[in-house]
Amino acid sequence: MSGHSKWASIKHKKAKVDAQRGRVFTKLIREMTVAARVGGGDLGGNPRLRTAVLAAKAVNMPADNIERAIKKGTGELEGVTYEEITYEGYGPGGVAILVEVLTDNKNRTVGEIRKAFSRHGGNLGEAGCVAFLFEKKGSIQVDAAKVDEDRLMTIALDAGAEDMQREEGIFAITTVPKDFEKVRDKIVKSGIQPLTAEITKLPKNTVKLEGKHAEQMLRLMEELEEHDDVQHVYANFDIPEEIMAALTA
Repeated sequence: MSGHSKWASIKHKKAKVDAQRGRVFTKLIREMTVAARVGGGDLGGNPRLRTAVLAAKAVNMPADNIERAIKKGTGELEGVTYEEITYEGYGPGGVAILVEVLTDNKNRTVGEIRKAFSRHGGNLGEAGCVAFLFEKKGSIQVDAAKVDEDRLMTIALDAGAEDMQREEGIFAITTVPKDFEKVRDKIVKSGIQPLTAEITKLPKNTVKLEGKHAEQMLRLMEELEEHDDVQHVYANFDIPEEIMAALTA
């Protein structure tokens, strides 16, 4: 899990820059639109939409943008229809990768994703080839410098968290999906603001990478994350912290 957590913390540090370019807004607007289309526009009865709206507010998305995205999903406003697709494949060194996309043009997107894999030493696989290597979990990250470890652990475990680990300056809390909102809300109500809080897919095991494979893997992650249609990328790589820090500096 260390590779996943480290990559997530790097993404968080880049979020403000990405938000300025509008990339984060674009992805969150698509997620809110699809969440509203699938589960309705009522935040109280739609956990997926509720989580997306909280993420949008965390990057200071204007309320009007949020409202429009939801109304496009419910059909109150005209909007593009996005298809949800998960691509599976292998990266450098045999790393397992899941790519979740929301696209209005499946043929264009799969071609571009396939090329990204090929450019960086990987290949797109068949449906089901790596999905079994991941499990859905709630993931909450907290800045370790801003909270007492024992206090946070007590709050999280009492609320139903499965585990909490310290990794590279953050506390990484995991939950089963059904307990995610309860744990997140308890942490926030205790006056602690998470760096990230999301339903994610964590690898059951990891593949250690160094050298060329590590560099290729991070370049592939960057390209996939920056693709407009890609919502989430999950991979089971484990790159030593010092190598990852040097490659992402």
